[in-house]
Amino acid sequence: MEGLVAAMKSTISKVDHYSAEILNRVGEGARVLGALRDSGVNLTALWAYPSKPGKAQLEMIPQSSPGFLKAAKKAGLKLSRKQTAFFVNGQDHPGAVAETLAKLSEAGINVGAVEAVCAGAGRYGAVIFLPQSDIRKASKALGIK
Repeated sequence: MEGLVAAMKSTISKVDHYSAEILNRVGEGARVLGALRDSGVNLTALWAYPSKPGKAQLEMIPQSSPGFLKAAKKAGLKLSRKQTAFFVNGQDHPGAVAETLAKLSEAGINVGAVEAVCAGAGRYGAVIFLPQSDIRKASKALGIK
C-alpha cells in the first residue's frame, strides 16, 4: 500500500483493485481463494456477488499486486485491468466513513461506491471507489501523495 496518511484516527492508502468473473457454483469461491492462499496471497479486501446467470463477480484488493497477479494467473482467473481505490481503516467511531467522504465531497468528487465494515475490537475498514479520472484529485483532497 502506498501513500499512507493519518486522517482523524484513520489511515488512508491507495490500493490496487482487480475484478474477476467466476462460475457461480458450490465450491468455486473456495477453490479460487484456496489457490490464492496456497500461493501466499493475502487480500486486504474481498467481496463477491452474483453478476449474471451462472456467474459471480469477485472484487479483490491484494496486499501485494505482483504476487497476486502471478497466483491469479495460476488459478485460471481472468482479471480486469488494475484500478485504483482507497482503503481507509482505523479506530471506529460515529461518522468514521463520513469524514473521508466529506473531504471528497468538498473537492467536488462523486464517489462511485463504498464498502465498509466494523472489524471488531473498535476498528473499521472501508474501500472507496472513484472514477479513475478523479484519483489524482482525490489523493490531493485526502492528503496522499
